[in-house]
Amino acid sequence: MTDRKDLPPAAQRALAEAEERRKAAAPLDLPVELGGRDGPEPVRYGDYEKKGLCVDF
Repeated sequence: MTDRKDLPPAAQRALAEAEERRKAAAPLDLPVELGGRDGPEPVRYGDYEKKGLCVDF
């Protein structure tokens, strides 16, 4: 990863602003899924498996 000191001042300001926004953002509370899959969110990994079939979307 590039060291922040090597970036132009505008990029450093943008990264600092993004970091502040992440800190100020409320945590994401996902609703409980009824009848869903166990394990990690399937959407996060780009595919969904149900009854032996894997579908990319």
